[in-house]
Amino acid sequence: MIDYGNGLTNIDHKTGIRYGVIHHNEVGEAWYEDSEAQYAYYCPDCGEYLKKGSDAKRCPACYKRITEDSFDCAEASFFDYKGKGIRASQSGYDCDIFITLSPYYTLCSFCSPCAPGAGYIMSQNPDGIKAYCFGHEWFENGKAPYKVFSVKTDMEV
Repeated sequence: MIDYGNGLTNIDHKTGIRYGVIHHNEVGEAWYEDSEAQYAYYCPDCGEYLKKGSDAKRCPACYKRITEDSFDCAEASFFDYKGKGIRASQSGYDCDIFITLSPYYTLCSFCSPCAPGAGYIMSQNPDGIKAYCFGHEWFENGKAPYKVFSVKTDMEV
């Protein structure tokens, strides 16, 4: 196994547990129902980043008029979940969810160089690294497709 992060990236330095990565299709409807879409706003004319809710009525770069209607077709920049001891996010243009904190972990292999230092939790490996994961309740049949361990007790749940 190769740690492309050299022990420095995609790891919780307090616990030594790696961030877990899972494709959004592997997770049940819980992800779609519980994660919140987060938006970044850009000028529809020049693409300049805008602070929505600011007092600016014009783009600071091209000076075009900005109205609430300017953002009718805004797409989510990322999806975020914080609750029940879990922090996870998914880029709006990526199909993978990064789990950066959880009361659970699994033993798996490292991700490819695309997520250096993180663990791909669907790639189970009994001699692998600890990576944060979702608990059983996140899956439609009530059972995760991987082994789930408690961070507190190191016991399988």
